[in-house]
Amino acid sequence: MLLRSLGATLAAARVFSTKAAKVTTLGLATEKKGAGGRDTLGRRLLSLVYAKRSAAITIRKWKEEGHTVHKYELNRIVRELRKLKRYKHALEVCEWMELQYDIKLVSGDYAVHLDLISKIRGLSSAENFFENLPDKMRGPDTCSALLHSYVQNKKSAEAEALMEKMSECGFLKCPLPYNHMLNLYISNGQLDKVPQILQELKKNTSPDVVTYNLWLAACATQNDKETAENAFLELKKAKIDPDWISYSTLTSLYIKMELPEKAATTLKEMEKRTCRKNRVAYSSLLSLYTNMGYKDEVLRIWKKMMSLFAKMNDAEYTCVISSLVKLGEFEKAENIYDEWESVSGTGDPRVPNILLAAYINRNQLEMAESFYNRLVTKGIKPCYTTWELLTWGYLKKGQMEKVLECFKKAIGSVRKWVPDHRLIAAAYNKLEEQGDIDGAEHLLVTLRNAGHVSTEIYNLLLRTYAKAGKMPLIIVERMQKDNVQMDADTQKLLKITSEMPVSEVSSIFS
Repeated sequence: MLLRSLGATLAAARVFSTKAAKVTTLGLATEKKGAGGRDTLGRRLLSLVYAKRSAAITIRKWKEEGHTVHKYELNRIVRELRKLKRYKHALEVCEWMELQYDIKLVSGDYAVHLDLISKIRGLSSAENFFENLPDKMRGPDTCSALLHSYVQNKKSAEAEALMEKMSECGFLKCPLPYNHMLNLYISNGQLDKVPQILQELKKNTSPDVVTYNLWLAACATQNDKETAENAFLELKKAKIDPDWISYSTLTSLYIKMELPEKAATTLKEMEKRTCRKNRVAYSSLLSLYTNMGYKDEVLRIWKKMMSLFAKMNDAEYTCVISSLVKLGEFEKAENIYDEWESVSGTGDPRVPNILLAAYINRNQLEMAESFYNRLVTKGIKPCYTTWELLTWGYLKKGQMEKVLECFKKAIGSVRKWVPDHRLIAAAYNKLEEQGDIDGAEHLLVTLRNAGHVSTEIYNLLLRTYAKAGKMPLIIVERMQKDNVQMDADTQKLLKITSEMPVSEVSSIFS
Protein backbone atom coordinates (compact mmCIF):
# COMPACT_ATOMS: atom_id res chain seq x y z
CA MET A 1 0.00 0.00 0.00
CA LEU A 2 1.29 3.41 -1.03
CA LEU A 3 0.76 5.06 2.33
CA ARG A 4 2.23 2.26 4.44
CA SER A 5 4.84 2.79 7.12
CA LEU A 6 4.42 6.51 7.61
CA GLY A 7 5.87 6.60 11.11
CA ALA A 8 4.77 9.44 13.35
CA THR A 9 8.09 9.37 15.18
CA LEU A 10 10.10 10.69 12.26
CA ALA A 11 12.12 13.78 13.03
CA ALA A 12 10.93 16.78 11.09
CA ALA A 13 13.43 17.83 8.45
CA ARG A 14 13.32 20.87 6.27
CA VAL A 15 9.73 21.34 5.09
CA PHE A 16 9.22 20.87 1.38
CA SER A 17 7.58 24.18 0.66
CA THR A 18 7.70 27.25 -1.40
CA LYS A 19 10.98 27.93 0.38
CA ALA A 20 12.47 24.74 -1.04
CA ALA A 21 11.32 25.69 -4.50
CA LYS A 22 12.20 29.34 -4.08
CA VAL A 23 14.65 30.77 -6.54
CA THR A 24 17.94 31.31 -4.79
CA THR A 25 20.07 32.92 -7.38
CA LEU A 26 22.18 34.52 -4.67
CA GLY A 27 24.32 31.43 -4.28
CA LEU A 28 25.18 31.16 -7.95
CA ALA A 29 25.61 34.91 -8.22
CA THR A 30 28.10 34.76 -5.35
CA GLU A 31 29.86 31.85 -7.01
CA LYS A 32 30.21 33.81 -10.23
CA LYS A 33 31.37 36.93 -8.51
CA GLY A 34 33.92 35.11 -6.40
CA ALA A 35 35.04 32.99 -9.32
CA GLY A 36 36.23 36.05 -11.20
CA GLY A 37 35.09 34.54 -14.49
CA ARG A 38 36.78 31.16 -13.96
CA ASP A 39 35.26 27.81 -14.75
CA THR A 40 32.79 26.39 -12.17
CA LEU A 41 30.59 23.31 -11.97
CA GLY A 42 27.54 25.56 -11.78
CA ARG A 43 28.41 27.25 -15.04
CA ARG A 44 29.03 23.95 -16.77
CA LEU A 45 25.68 22.52 -15.68
CA LEU A 46 23.75 25.67 -16.50
CA SER A 47 25.34 25.71 -19.95
CA LEU A 48 23.66 22.36 -20.78
CA VAL A 49 20.92 24.08 -22.73
CA TYR A 50 19.85 20.98 -24.65
CA ALA A 51 17.94 18.32 -22.72
CA LYS A 52 19.83 15.47 -24.41
CA ARG A 53 23.06 16.49 -22.70
CA SER A 54 23.81 14.70 -19.45
CA ALA A 55 24.27 16.45 -16.12
CA ALA A 56 25.70 13.26 -14.61
CA ILE A 57 28.45 13.08 -17.23
CA THR A 58 29.26 16.74 -16.64
CA ILE A 59 29.67 16.16 -12.89
CA ARG A 60 31.78 13.05 -13.47
CA LYS A 61 34.12 14.90 -15.80
CA TRP A 62 34.42 17.70 -13.25
CA LYS A 63 35.54 15.19 -10.62
CA GLU A 64 37.93 13.49 -13.04
CA GLU A 65 39.64 16.84 -13.50
CA GLY A 66 40.47 16.76 -9.81
CA HIS A 67 37.75 19.07 -8.51
CA THR A 68 35.78 18.45 -5.32
CA VAL A 69 31.99 18.30 -5.47
CA HIS A 70 30.06 19.52 -2.43
CA LYS A 71 26.46 18.72 -1.64
CA TYR A 72 25.55 22.33 -0.81
CA GLU A 73 26.87 23.35 -4.22
CA LEU A 74 24.77 20.75 -6.03
CA ASN A 75 21.67 21.70 -4.04
CA ARG A 76 22.17 25.30 -5.06
CA ILE A 77 22.53 24.28 -8.72
CA VAL A 78 19.36 22.17 -8.52
CA ARG A 79 17.43 25.16 -7.21
CA GLU A 80 18.69 27.31 -10.08
CA LEU A 81 17.85 24.65 -12.67
CA ARG A 82 14.34 24.38 -11.26
CA LYS A 83 13.98 28.13 -11.49
CA LEU A 84 14.87 27.88 -15.18
CA LYS A 85 12.45 24.94 -15.58
CA ARG A 86 15.36 22.71 -16.57
CA TYR A 87 13.77 19.85 -14.66
CA LYS A 88 15.51 17.01 -16.52
CA HIS A 89 19.00 18.21 -15.66
CA ALA A 90 17.92 19.01 -12.09
CA LEU A 91 16.63 15.45 -11.77
CA GLU A 92 19.89 14.03 -13.13
CA VAL A 93 21.83 15.95 -10.49
CA CYS A 94 19.55 14.54 -7.76
CA GLU A 95 19.98 11.02 -9.11
CA TRP A 96 23.74 11.44 -9.19
CA MET A 97 23.77 12.58 -5.56
CA GLU A 98 21.67 9.60 -4.51
CA LEU A 99 24.33 7.23 -5.86
CA GLN A 100 27.20 8.84 -3.94
CA TYR A 101 28.07 7.08 -0.66
CA ASP A 102 29.83 10.17 0.69
CA ILE A 103 26.78 12.42 0.26
CA LYS A 104 24.25 12.15 3.06
CA LEU A 105 20.75 12.98 1.88
CA VAL A 106 17.96 14.21 4.14
CA SER A 107 14.21 14.03 3.64
CA GLY A 108 14.14 17.48 2.06
CA ASP A 109 16.49 16.25 -0.67
CA TYR A 110 14.22 13.30 -1.39
CA ALA A 111 11.23 15.65 -1.48
CA VAL A 112 12.85 17.72 -4.23
CA HIS A 113 13.80 14.51 -6.03
CA LEU A 114 10.21 13.26 -5.89
CA ASP A 115 8.84 16.54 -7.20
CA LEU A 116 11.22 16.41 -10.17
CA ILE A 117 10.30 12.81 -10.94
CA SER A 118 6.63 13.81 -11.00
CA LYS A 119 7.38 16.61 -13.46
CA ILE A 120 9.56 14.55 -15.79
CA ARG A 121 8.22 10.98 -15.55
CA GLY A 122 4.72 11.43 -14.24
CA LEU A 123 2.72 10.77 -11.10
CA SER A 124 2.97 6.99 -11.21
CA SER A 125 6.78 7.13 -11.15
CA ALA A 126 6.65 9.61 -8.27
CA GLU A 127 4.43 7.22 -6.30
CA ASN A 128 6.86 4.36 -6.95
CA PHE A 129 9.75 6.52 -5.78
CA PHE A 130 7.89 7.36 -2.58
CA GLU A 131 7.00 3.71 -1.99
CA ASN A 132 10.65 2.65 -2.27
CA LEU A 133 12.00 5.30 0.09
CA PRO A 134 13.49 4.19 3.41
CA ASP A 135 10.89 4.38 6.18
CA LYS A 136 12.72 7.18 7.96
CA MET A 137 12.55 9.31 4.82
CA ARG A 138 8.78 9.05 4.48
CA GLY A 139 8.17 12.08 6.63
CA PRO A 140 6.51 15.50 6.33
CA ASP A 141 8.80 16.64 3.51
CA THR A 142 8.30 13.75 1.12
CA CYS A 143 4.61 13.44 1.99
CA SER A 144 4.12 17.11 1.16
CA ALA A 145 5.96 16.61 -2.11
CA LEU A 146 3.71 13.68 -3.02
CA LEU A 147 0.66 15.69 -1.98
CA HIS A 148 1.80 18.51 -4.26
CA SER A 149 2.03 16.02 -7.13
CA TYR A 150 -1.53 14.86 -6.47
CA VAL A 151 -2.70 18.45 -6.47
CA GLN A 152 -0.87 19.21 -9.73
CA ASN A 153 -2.61 16.22 -11.31
CA LYS A 154 -6.00 17.14 -9.74
CA LYS A 155 -6.22 13.81 -7.90
CA SER A 156 -8.67 14.79 -5.16
CA ALA A 157 -9.30 11.32 -3.70
CA GLU A 158 -5.60 10.48 -3.45
CA ALA A 159 -4.78 13.88 -1.96
CA GLU A 160 -7.50 13.56 0.67
CA ALA A 161 -6.35 10.05 1.59
CA LEU A 162 -2.77 11.23 1.97
CA MET A 163 -3.85 14.21 4.08
CA GLU A 164 -5.72 11.85 6.40
CA LYS A 165 -2.65 9.65 6.77
CA MET A 166 -0.42 12.67 7.37
CA SER A 167 -2.81 13.78 10.10
CA GLU A 168 -2.60 10.36 11.76
CA CYS A 169 1.20 10.55 11.68
CA GLY A 170 1.30 14.07 13.09
CA PHE A 171 2.79 15.58 9.95
CA LEU A 172 0.41 18.53 9.66
CA LYS A 173 2.40 20.99 11.71
CA CYS A 174 2.82 23.68 9.04
CA PRO A 175 0.40 25.39 6.62
CA LEU A 176 1.94 23.97 3.43
CA PRO A 177 -0.16 20.76 3.11
CA TYR A 178 -3.32 22.73 3.83
CA ASN A 179 -2.33 25.30 1.22
CA HIS A 180 -1.96 22.48 -1.30
CA MET A 181 -5.50 21.32 -0.52
CA LEU A 182 -6.88 24.84 -0.76
CA ASN A 183 -5.23 25.18 -4.15
CA LEU A 184 -6.74 21.86 -5.24
CA TYR A 185 -10.28 22.72 -4.16
CA ILE A 186 -10.16 26.21 -5.68
CA SER A 187 -8.85 24.92 -9.02
CA ASN A 188 -11.45 22.14 -9.05
CA GLY A 189 -14.27 24.51 -8.14
CA GLN A 190 -14.91 22.70 -4.84
CA LEU A 191 -15.21 25.96 -2.94
CA ASP A 192 -17.58 24.47 -0.36
CA LYS A 193 -14.59 22.56 1.06
CA VAL A 194 -12.45 25.65 1.62
CA PRO A 195 -13.94 26.64 5.04
CA GLN A 196 -13.33 23.16 6.47
CA ILE A 197 -9.68 23.16 5.39
CA LEU A 198 -9.18 26.61 6.88
CA GLN A 199 -10.74 25.45 10.14
CA GLU A 200 -8.49 22.39 10.33
CA LEU A 201 -5.43 24.48 9.49
CA LYS A 202 -6.11 26.98 12.27
CA LYS A 203 -6.66 24.12 14.72
CA ASN A 204 -3.25 22.53 14.03
CA THR A 205 -1.00 25.40 12.96
CA SER A 206 -1.02 29.05 11.87
CA PRO A 207 -1.92 30.35 8.39
CA ASP A 208 0.76 32.07 6.34
CA VAL A 209 0.42 34.69 3.63
CA VAL A 210 -0.08 31.98 1.00
CA THR A 211 -3.04 30.66 3.00
CA TYR A 212 -4.65 34.07 3.11
CA ASN A 213 -3.98 34.68 -0.59
CA LEU A 214 -5.71 31.40 -1.46
CA TRP A 215 -8.59 32.31 0.83
CA LEU A 216 -8.89 35.68 -0.89
CA ALA A 217 -8.83 33.95 -4.29
CA ALA A 218 -11.70 31.69 -3.21
CA CYS A 219 -13.68 34.74 -2.08
CA ALA A 220 -12.97 36.55 -5.34
CA THR A 221 -14.21 33.55 -7.33
CA GLN A 222 -17.51 33.77 -5.43
CA ASN A 223 -17.65 37.58 -5.51
CA ASP A 224 -17.76 37.45 -1.71
CA LYS A 225 -16.46 40.91 -0.80
CA GLU A 226 -17.42 40.75 2.87
CA THR A 227 -15.56 37.50 3.58
CA ALA A 228 -12.57 38.68 1.56
CA GLU A 229 -12.30 41.87 3.60
CA ASN A 230 -12.66 39.89 6.85
CA ALA A 231 -9.90 37.55 5.72
CA PHE A 232 -7.66 40.52 4.92
CA LEU A 233 -8.32 42.05 8.34
CA GLU A 234 -7.47 38.72 9.97
CA LEU A 235 -4.22 38.64 8.01
CA LYS A 236 -3.30 42.10 9.32
CA LYS A 237 -4.23 41.19 12.91
CA ALA A 238 -1.97 38.15 12.67
CA LYS A 239 0.86 40.60 11.89
CA ILE A 240 1.47 38.98 8.52
CA ASP A 241 2.56 41.36 5.78
CA PRO A 242 0.25 41.15 2.76
CA ASP A 243 2.18 40.81 -0.48
CA TRP A 244 1.43 42.02 -3.99
CA ILE A 245 -0.73 38.97 -4.65
CA SER A 246 -2.95 39.84 -1.69
CA TYR A 247 -3.62 43.32 -3.04
CA SER A 248 -3.90 42.11 -6.64
CA THR A 249 -6.65 39.66 -5.67
CA LEU A 250 -8.53 42.31 -3.72
CA THR A 251 -8.21 44.76 -6.59
CA SER A 252 -9.62 42.22 -9.06
CA LEU A 253 -12.56 41.61 -6.73
CA TYR A 254 -13.29 45.33 -6.33
CA ILE A 255 -13.14 45.84 -10.09
CA LYS A 256 -15.65 43.03 -10.60
CA MET A 257 -17.88 44.49 -7.90
CA GLU A 258 -17.62 47.92 -9.58
CA LEU A 259 -15.97 49.59 -6.59
CA PRO A 260 -13.41 51.80 -8.37
CA GLU A 261 -12.29 53.80 -5.31
CA LYS A 262 -11.44 50.69 -3.30
CA ALA A 263 -9.81 49.13 -6.36
CA ALA A 264 -7.64 52.21 -6.87
CA THR A 265 -6.52 52.14 -3.22
CA THR A 266 -5.54 48.45 -3.20
CA LEU A 267 -3.90 48.79 -6.60
CA LYS A 268 -1.62 51.53 -5.31
CA GLU A 269 -0.73 49.33 -2.33
CA MET A 270 0.04 46.49 -4.71
CA GLU A 271 2.34 48.69 -6.75
CA LYS A 272 4.29 49.62 -3.62
CA ARG A 273 5.08 45.93 -3.14
CA THR A 274 6.12 45.33 -6.73
CA CYS A 275 9.84 45.04 -7.38
CA ARG A 276 12.39 43.44 -9.69
CA LYS A 277 12.37 40.07 -7.96
CA ASN A 278 8.58 39.87 -8.38
CA ARG A 279 8.74 40.58 -12.09
CA VAL A 280 5.44 38.88 -12.92
CA ALA A 281 3.67 41.44 -10.71
CA TYR A 282 4.24 44.11 -13.35
CA SER A 283 2.15 42.21 -15.89
CA SER A 284 -0.58 41.95 -13.28
CA LEU A 285 -0.38 45.72 -12.79
CA LEU A 286 -0.78 46.24 -16.54
CA SER A 287 -3.90 44.06 -16.62
CA LEU A 288 -5.48 45.66 -13.57
CA TYR A 289 -4.89 49.23 -14.75
CA THR A 290 -6.34 48.18 -18.10
CA ASN A 291 -9.47 46.79 -16.45
CA MET A 292 -9.88 50.12 -14.69
CA GLY A 293 -9.46 52.00 -17.97
CA TYR A 294 -6.31 53.87 -16.94
CA LYS A 295 -4.40 54.29 -20.23
CA ASP A 296 -1.74 56.59 -18.83
CA GLU A 297 -0.99 54.19 -15.97
CA VAL A 298 -0.58 51.28 -18.37
CA LEU A 299 1.97 53.26 -20.39
CA ARG A 300 3.72 54.40 -17.20
CA ILE A 301 4.08 50.83 -15.91
CA TRP A 302 5.36 49.65 -19.29
CA LYS A 303 7.93 52.45 -19.34
CA LYS A 304 9.01 51.47 -15.85
CA MET A 305 9.39 47.84 -16.91
CA MET A 306 11.53 48.89 -19.86
CA SER A 307 13.82 50.77 -17.49
CA LEU A 308 14.08 47.91 -15.00
CA PHE A 309 14.64 44.95 -17.29
CA ALA A 310 17.12 44.62 -20.14
CA LYS A 311 14.68 42.69 -22.31
CA MET A 312 10.96 42.05 -22.22
CA ASN A 313 9.74 38.50 -22.70
CA ASP A 314 6.92 37.37 -24.99
CA ALA A 315 4.41 37.12 -22.14
CA GLU A 316 5.04 40.76 -21.20
CA TYR A 317 4.70 41.93 -24.80
CA THR A 318 1.49 39.93 -25.07
CA CYS A 319 0.16 41.56 -21.92
CA VAL A 320 0.89 45.16 -22.90
CA ILE A 321 -0.29 44.76 -26.50
CA SER A 322 -3.54 43.15 -25.28
CA SER A 323 -3.98 45.97 -22.78
CA LEU A 324 -3.52 48.69 -25.37
CA VAL A 325 -5.87 46.99 -27.82
CA LYS A 326 -8.50 46.69 -25.11
CA LEU A 327 -8.09 50.41 -24.32
CA GLY A 328 -8.46 51.33 -27.99
CA GLU A 329 -4.84 52.45 -28.35
CA PHE A 330 -4.26 50.56 -31.60
CA GLU A 331 -1.45 52.73 -32.91
CA LYS A 332 0.54 52.32 -29.69
CA ALA A 333 -0.18 48.58 -29.73
CA GLU A 334 1.12 48.35 -33.30
CA ASN A 335 4.27 50.29 -32.38
CA ILE A 336 5.04 47.95 -29.50
CA TYR A 337 4.38 44.97 -31.75
CA ASP A 338 6.90 46.39 -34.25
CA GLU A 339 9.37 46.57 -31.40
CA TRP A 340 8.68 42.94 -30.40
CA GLU A 341 9.12 41.81 -33.99
CA SER A 342 12.51 43.52 -34.20
CA VAL A 343 13.95 42.21 -30.93
CA SER A 344 12.33 38.82 -30.33
CA GLY A 345 13.67 35.72 -32.00
CA THR A 346 10.99 33.33 -30.73
CA GLY A 347 8.50 33.77 -33.55
CA ASP A 348 5.70 33.02 -31.10
CA PRO A 349 2.44 33.45 -33.09
CA ARG A 350 0.47 34.22 -29.92
CA VAL A 351 1.88 37.75 -29.89
CA PRO A 352 0.78 38.77 -33.43
CA ASN A 353 -2.51 36.93 -32.96
CA ILE A 354 -3.58 39.76 -30.64
CA LEU A 355 -3.38 42.33 -33.44
CA LEU A 356 -4.84 39.89 -35.94
CA ALA A 357 -7.87 39.43 -33.68
CA ALA A 358 -8.17 43.20 -33.26
CA TYR A 359 -8.26 43.76 -37.03
CA ILE A 360 -10.89 41.06 -37.48
CA ASN A 361 -13.03 42.34 -34.61
CA ARG A 362 -12.92 45.79 -36.21
CA ASN A 363 -13.99 44.29 -39.55
CA GLN A 364 -10.66 45.27 -41.11
CA LEU A 365 -10.25 42.07 -43.09
CA GLU A 366 -7.86 43.58 -45.63
CA MET A 367 -5.62 44.76 -42.79
CA ALA A 368 -5.85 41.27 -41.26
CA GLU A 369 -4.82 39.67 -44.56
CA SER A 370 -1.95 42.09 -45.00
CA PHE A 371 -0.82 41.47 -41.43
CA TYR A 372 -1.00 37.70 -41.92
CA ASN A 373 1.16 37.96 -45.05
CA ARG A 374 3.64 40.00 -43.02
CA LEU A 375 3.84 37.19 -40.45
CA VAL A 376 4.58 34.63 -43.11
CA THR A 377 7.25 36.88 -44.62
CA LYS A 378 8.88 37.23 -41.19
CA GLY A 379 8.97 33.45 -40.79
CA ILE A 380 6.33 33.29 -38.04
CA LYS A 381 4.48 30.00 -38.31
CA PRO A 382 0.69 30.35 -37.95
CA CYS A 383 -0.87 28.28 -35.16
CA TYR A 384 -4.41 26.98 -34.68
CA THR A 385 -5.63 30.30 -33.27
CA THR A 386 -4.22 32.17 -36.29
CA TRP A 387 -6.23 30.03 -38.70
CA GLU A 388 -9.30 30.13 -36.46
CA LEU A 389 -9.21 33.94 -36.39
CA LEU A 390 -8.92 34.10 -40.18
CA THR A 391 -11.78 31.61 -40.47
CA TRP A 392 -14.01 33.90 -38.40
CA GLY A 393 -12.87 36.93 -40.41
CA TYR A 394 -13.77 35.39 -43.74
CA LEU A 395 -16.98 34.01 -42.26
CA LYS A 396 -18.11 37.51 -41.29
CA LYS A 397 -17.61 38.56 -44.92
CA GLY A 398 -19.27 35.44 -46.32
CA GLN A 399 -16.15 34.37 -48.24
CA MET A 400 -16.85 30.69 -47.82
CA GLU A 401 -14.13 29.32 -50.07
CA LYS A 402 -11.51 30.98 -47.84
CA VAL A 403 -13.45 29.94 -44.73
CA LEU A 404 -13.19 26.29 -45.71
CA GLU A 405 -9.52 26.64 -46.61
CA CYS A 406 -8.57 28.27 -43.29
CA PHE A 407 -10.76 25.91 -41.28
CA LYS A 408 -9.04 22.91 -42.85
CA LYS A 409 -5.61 24.40 -42.08
CA ALA A 410 -6.68 25.11 -38.50
CA ILE A 411 -7.60 21.47 -37.90
CA GLY A 412 -4.41 20.31 -39.59
CA SER A 413 -2.25 22.48 -37.34
CA VAL A 414 -2.99 20.47 -34.16
CA ARG A 415 -2.44 16.85 -33.25
CA LYS A 416 -5.84 16.44 -31.65
CA TRP A 417 -8.62 18.81 -32.56
CA VAL A 418 -11.23 19.75 -29.99
CA PRO A 419 -14.39 20.56 -32.01
CA ASP A 420 -15.48 24.19 -31.90
CA HIS A 421 -19.23 23.68 -32.15
CA ARG A 422 -19.94 27.41 -32.35
CA LEU A 423 -17.64 27.83 -35.34
CA ILE A 424 -19.02 24.73 -37.08
CA ALA A 425 -22.61 25.90 -36.62
CA ALA A 426 -21.77 29.42 -37.83
CA ALA A 427 -20.06 28.06 -40.94
CA TYR A 428 -22.96 25.78 -41.81
CA ASN A 429 -25.48 28.55 -41.15
CA LYS A 430 -23.69 30.78 -43.64
CA LEU A 431 -23.49 27.93 -46.17
CA GLU A 432 -27.20 27.30 -45.69
CA GLU A 433 -27.92 31.00 -46.13
CA GLN A 434 -26.04 30.92 -49.44
CA GLY A 435 -27.48 27.56 -50.47
CA ASP A 436 -23.91 26.37 -51.01
CA ILE A 437 -24.20 22.58 -51.05
CA ASP A 438 -20.75 22.21 -52.59
CA GLY A 439 -19.19 24.08 -49.64
CA ALA A 440 -21.34 22.15 -47.15
CA GLU A 441 -20.06 18.87 -48.58
CA HIS A 442 -16.47 20.07 -48.44
CA LEU A 443 -16.95 20.98 -44.79
CA LEU A 444 -18.41 17.54 -44.05
CA VAL A 445 -15.36 15.89 -45.61
CA THR A 446 -13.03 18.04 -43.48
CA LEU A 447 -14.96 17.17 -40.33
CA ARG A 448 -15.00 13.48 -41.22
CA ASN A 449 -11.24 13.46 -41.73
CA ALA A 450 -10.91 15.06 -38.30
CA GLY A 451 -13.05 12.29 -36.78
CA HIS A 452 -15.98 14.56 -36.03
CA VAL A 453 -19.23 13.67 -37.74
CA SER A 454 -22.53 13.51 -35.91
CA THR A 455 -26.26 13.59 -36.39
CA GLU A 456 -26.24 17.35 -35.94
CA ILE A 457 -23.58 17.77 -38.66
CA TYR A 458 -25.65 15.77 -41.12
CA ASN A 459 -28.74 17.77 -40.20
CA LEU A 460 -26.83 20.98 -40.92
CA LEU A 461 -25.84 19.51 -44.28
CA LEU A 462 -29.44 18.57 -45.07
CA ARG A 463 -30.65 22.07 -44.18
CA THR A 464 -28.24 23.45 -46.77
CA TYR A 465 -29.67 21.07 -49.39
CA ALA A 466 -33.18 22.11 -48.43
CA LYS A 467 -32.29 25.79 -48.77
CA ALA A 468 -30.76 25.10 -52.19
CA GLY A 469 -33.84 23.11 -53.23
CA LYS A 470 -31.85 19.97 -53.98
CA MET A 471 -32.11 16.33 -52.94
CA PRO A 472 -28.87 14.69 -51.72
CA LEU A 473 -27.96 11.24 -52.97
CA ILE A 474 -27.27 8.16 -50.77
CA ILE A 475 -27.43 10.24 -47.59
CA VAL A 476 -28.75 7.32 -45.51
CA GLU A 477 -25.93 5.06 -46.71
CA ARG A 478 -23.35 7.72 -45.92
CA MET A 479 -24.69 8.14 -42.41
CA GLN A 480 -24.56 4.39 -41.87
CA LYS A 481 -20.98 4.29 -43.14
CA ASP A 482 -20.07 7.08 -40.68
CA ASN A 483 -21.93 5.21 -37.91
CA VAL A 484 -24.23 8.18 -37.35
CA GLN A 485 -27.82 7.74 -36.15
CA MET A 486 -30.80 9.60 -37.58
CA ASP A 487 -33.12 11.59 -35.33
CA ALA A 488 -36.52 13.21 -35.88
CA ASP A 489 -34.97 16.27 -37.55
CA THR A 490 -33.04 14.04 -39.94
CA GLN A 491 -36.22 12.20 -40.95
CA LYS A 492 -38.06 15.47 -41.44
CA LEU A 493 -35.29 16.96 -43.58
CA LEU A 494 -34.99 13.78 -45.68
CA LYS A 495 -38.70 13.92 -46.36
CA ILE A 496 -38.53 17.57 -47.39
CA THR A 497 -35.54 17.12 -49.70
CA SER A 498 -36.92 13.89 -51.25
CA GLU A 499 -39.43 15.98 -53.20
CA MET A 500 -36.72 18.19 -54.68
CA PRO A 501 -34.60 17.80 -57.84
CA VAL A 502 -31.72 15.36 -57.52
CA SER A 503 -28.23 16.70 -56.89
CA GLU A 504 -25.06 14.89 -57.86
CA VAL A 505 -22.84 16.72 -55.40
CA SER A 506 -23.16 14.15 -52.63
CA SER A 507 -21.85 11.36 -54.83
CA ILE A 508 -18.71 13.38 -55.54
CA PHE A 509 -17.82 13.90 -51.88
CA SER A 510 -18.99 10.62 -50.36
